[in-house]
Amino acid sequence: MAFESLSDRLQGAVEKMGKKGKIQEADLKEMMREVRLALLEADVNFKVVKDFVKRVNERALNSEVLQSLSPAQQVVKIVNDELTDLMGGEQVGLNYADNGVTVIMMAGLQGAGKTTTVGKLANLIREQDKRKPLLVAGDVYRPAAINQLQTIGQQLDLPVFSLGTDANPVEIAKQAVAKAEAEGYDTVFIDTAGRLQIDEALMTELKNIKQTVNPDEILLTVDAMSGQEAANVAKTFNEDLDITGVVLTKIDGDSRGGAALSIVSVTGQPIKFTGTGEKLSEIEKFYPDRMANRILGMGDMMTLIEKAQAEFDEQEAERMAEKMKANTFDFNDFLKQMDQMNKLGPLEDIMKMIPGLNKLGGLDQLNIDPKEMARTKAIILSMTPYERENPDDISQSRRRRIAKGSATDLTMVNRLIKQFKQTRDMMSSMTNGNFGQLQNIFGGGGMPNMGGGKMNKRDQIEAQKLARRMKKMKKRKGKK
Repeated sequence: MAFESLSDRLQGAVEKMGKKGKIQEADLKEMMREVRLALLEADVNFKVVKDFVKRVNERALNSEVLQSLSPAQQVVKIVNDELTDLMGGEQVGLNYADNGVTVIMMAGLQGAGKTTTVGKLANLIREQDKRKPLLVAGDVYRPAAINQLQTIGQQLDLPVFSLGTDANPVEIAKQAVAKAEAEGYDTVFIDTAGRLQIDEALMTELKNIKQTVNPDEILLTVDAMSGQEAANVAKTFNEDLDITGVVLTKIDGDSRGGAALSIVSVTGQPIKFTGTGEKLSEIEKFYPDRMANRILGMGDMMTLIEKAQAEFDEQEAERMAEKMKANTFDFNDFLKQMDQMNKLGPLEDIMKMIPGLNKLGGLDQLNIDPKEMARTKAIILSMTPYERENPDDISQSRRRRIAKGSATDLTMVNRLIKQFKQTRDMMSSMTNGNFGQLQNIFGGGGMPNMGGGKMNKRDQIEAQKLARRMKKMKKRKGKK
């Protein structure tokens, strides 16, 4: 998980500070030392760390903070605010042209994931902003670069413009924009060539493309796993091209997160998107405030709600709620729920988005083995349609047959069926008139009995809307 090591260190420092009823300058100095070490270990640029710690220290030494009723909370808020500012302050969207075609030029070194990011971004704006994008194969040097973009275009059902490997990249970009204007495409993504390292020939070509098509956006694709080098690359590209934003890729593979915390300070340009996985759907808008909350263990309910809204079908959710209420939830429903949860990402990451849940402890040990999930699915698929629909009728002889058919043992089958029944009963009791429990969870005030970790005001409003929608669903069903 991104920022995992940084998050662990900072949360440790915050927890230690939180145990003190009143804090002195010596306590603050000790915390700042922990913060400094945490940032340096996360591979954040040294100058960025120095300036960050200085700003936090100056704000925290304010007498109003030290004399307040909860100085530890005040210091945590300061760290949170400064982390948010360090990563850009607020989410910055794409610069769409007021009239005509929006031209987005993608730049970056080889291996950063630039070509894949072109497809991901085009797919994202088509779905979220209802844009009509055209992909442009402008990398004529890397073997199979054009084929790669064409394959991505086919997978996403997006058009790809190419003139082959013998054409001039500047001419390719020029003709692509003309084609977009003539055929009604409103957004052009130009996939430019990369190098293993920055050189003069690369920059000259990129400058010529920029001068010819006058892009509305120049997005730099940077590999998060390259650490401080990512910030150096971003700085050089910005000096030569005046980039307008950064896409940070492979953020799921870097537990330190130093690149994200350095790039904005070094370039002055915002991180606009992050690549969160290998799938073409795994790209997200970058929200500095939400990321700061995650780093400090405060959760990220807004992202979790948005993920759920994007992946879960409302009518299906309503049907499931009714089945839970009637205690008729079966293994077919369980399979559907498993598939939908998998779309949201690893369970341990989802749990960390829920405010206050980190207070329970043990989340660092929470790691759902994909093989275990596969075995569970194999057990369910080894049941007959009747058995999946009637879990209570699965006898021991049936269970032995299921175990044999799924290449597992009887103990695993028995455990799964027992856990399923317990979960089904619990869900039934929660849905039978107890929407107040949902309000407690989503309505602000933190998770019940978890000791804080409250959502911010904006998250509370969005979560309350979700709770109200679910209440309306229940009322509509009651009237039928």
